Formats: sequence, structure tokens, C-alpha cells
Amino acid sequence: MTTSFRCWAEIDVEAMRHNLQAIRAMVSNGVRIIAVVKADAYGHGLPEIARRLDRDVDLFGVANLVEAQTIRSTGAEAPILILGPALPEERQKIVTEAFIPTVSTLEEAAGYAECVAVGGRLAIHFVVDTGMGRIGLWEEEADDVLGAIRRMPQLQVSALSTHLPVADEDEKYTARQLQRFRAAASRLLAGDEPATVLNSAGVMRFGNQARPADLVRLGLSLYGVSPLGEFQQRFRPAMTLKTRVTLVRTMGSGRSISYGRTFITPRKMTVATLGAGYGDGIDRHLSGRETDVLIRGRRCRLLGRVTMDQIVVDVSHLERVEPGEEVVLIGRQGDEEILATELATKAGTIAWEIFTGITKRVVRVYG
Repeated sequence: MTTSFRCWAEIDVEAMRHNLQAIRAMVSNGVRIIAVVKADAYGHGLPEIARRLDRDVDLFGVANLVEAQTIRSTGAEAPILILGPALPEERQKIVTEAFIPTVSTLEEAAGYAECVAVGGRLAIHFVVDTGMGRIGLWEEEADDVLGAIRRMPQLQVSALSTHLPVADEDEKYTARQLQRFRAAASRLLAGDEPATVLNSAGVMRFGNQARPADLVRLGLSLYGVSPLGEFQQRFRPAMTLKTRVTLVRTMGSGRSISYGRTFITPRKMTVATLGAGYGDGIDRHLSGRETDVLIRGRRCRLLGRVTMDQIVVDVSHLERVEPGEEVVLIGRQGDEEILATELATKAGTIAWEIFTGITKRVVRVYG
């Protein structure tokens, strides 16, 4: 029961399974999916998502060792790829616990090789930098290093990887980037080794370029939000973020609301105080940005600044709102829907940050 929750997120796991199938339909048979579940599964709750999607995905992708260990602690058995560089002192645990690290340099590879037991072999992803600039060796520098890594019997290069920085913004640059990567891959790949290159936006625009052996990284779209608006109808948002009305009052004209007195009532208004604020992940930059919430399936405007635990909205157009009523902050209610992308645009950020900013104070409820 959710009756005692002040702020909670309802997570629809079947919607996530639908989104997996939507991505699979955009690529060839045999392409494998890395479900990116870093940052607490984009705020959707890593342990439960890993447990429930274990048999639906080919690999899980995480940012670091702690996230990988969290997945394993749930009993999930899918292979786990660590997408970011590990600290030197983490390498032995990565080897011992059979996680798949990403490797950018010869020094990293040698460090992992030293941790592998005699006769053992560790699968790694080797990263080529084609424009992201975070990790990996630039494509012209990769040949000699990868050759040296292949000569290390303790390591097996199980995929060649790169990342697309503007797949959702610059289609022409991304097309050129993919051409460069494929040219590099033709030199660097040995045998039937796969490539890991396409992210959610990359799949939507260039999914036909994924070879049957390749892997694709499914991040934002796994959670039902498309980084490209024209594809949104193919996906089902998995999260509905809710709070409750805690107080309803009638305020006269000229009354100020919230810190800074940035909103002064222009007339007599009925306002509702809600039990959520930036302490729950409601971005403070939504203040004064024509932000709405949904009550009884109708949009109600946020008034004044978002505070840590509460926000205030205009309910003058609704009849007799009562404390305890459900309010939708993200998601659908009736015929109206507020997507994370809508809030991101108003807050001057991105949907990824909206999701990952939802705090531990918000109860996750799975269905």
C-alpha cells in the first residue's frame, strides 16, 4: 500500500521489458544488449531492476566495482561490464569476481594481467577514443597497444568499444564518427570479436549498422524516455513519480509564497502544499519556469521556489482538493503526461540528471 508514502516512485518493470524489445526491433538478430544500470539504474533502483531483468538482458553495464558487486549480491547472473576505469586497488576484486573491465592503456592491461591466476583468463573490452575524450586510446594510437595486449595470455579482448558523444545532437558528426570507428575496427578486430559502439540514440539513427555479433548500450531508452523525441511513442516510461497534497489553503491577493518571495499572488487563490522538494529530487531550477504537476489529471502550476521538503501549486481551477490526494510529478495521470524530458528542458538540464537526482528518500514501488 502507498497510503503512508509522502513521495514515491512507481516502477513498471513490464514497461522496461517492452523498451528492450523496442530496441531489439531496431537492430539485426543476434545483436546483444547491454542494459546500462549505473547510478542506481538511473534512479529506478539497481538491486530490484537487476534482479527482475537478469534473464531479459545480455549484459549489465555499470560505472564501477561497487555497482557490479551490488548486482551480484542480488543473485543476478548476467555478465557485468564495468564501463569506467577502475582504481588500481580494485583490479584484483574485478578479476576475482569475474567482472568485465574496460581498458584504455597498456598499463591498465598489464595491471589486470598481474591479478589473473596462473592458467586463468580475463575478458576485457578495449576502448578506442573516436571523439568522446573520456577514456580510450585515439584510433591511430590503438594498433600497437592492442597488439601488445593480445600477446598477454591472461587477457582476452572480448570486444572493441567506443562511445558516441553527440548521437542525440549531431547526426552528421556521428555518421562520420561511425565511419572512422568501422575503419579502425577493420584493422583492430580479430576473428569474430564484437564491437560496442551504439548507445540509445545511436541505435535509433544507425541501428542498421550494428553487426549480428555487436553489442549496443541501452541507457535512457531502457527506462522509457527517448533521447530523440520523434521516437518517444515507441517507448513506455517506466517511472511514475508521485507525492501527496499535505495542505490546502485559500490565500488573498498580494501574499508571497516560498523563499525569496519570487511569487506574489495576483488575486485570491487556492493553493496546495505538496510533500516533495529538492530533498526528494525535485530540481530547484524548476522554480519560476512554468513547471506543472498533475492533480486529478489536470495541470497545476508550481508557485514560487522549490524548497527542500515541500512545493506549492495553484489548484484554484479544481474543486475542493483534499489533503492526501495523489499528485503526479513525472508520469501520466488521465489524459495528461509529464515526461522527464519536459522537466529537464524547464530546469535547463537533461533527463538523465532528472532521474539520477531522485533521492533515496523516495520510496520505490515495483509492479
